[in-house]
Amino acid sequence: MEPKSWRTTRYSQPNGNCVEVGRLGGGAAVRDTKDRAGGQLTTTAAQWSRFLLAVKNGHFDGEAP
Repeated sequence: MEPKSWRTTRYSQPNGNCVEVGRLGGGAAVRDTKDRAGGQLTTTAAQWSRFLLAVKNGHFDGEAP
């Protein structure tokens, strides 16, 4: 199944250093905006929800890239 409605955050950098998120029937897909043909990471709806909650709760704040 091909993801629909690819989106980037409104905070994306103009140089393209960001990711896009696409909707899947049962979850989400993430890909690099600089290499859209390079594949994607897919998640279930539950995995995506847990990831978003961790981001909102600051779980990744201060992590080195």
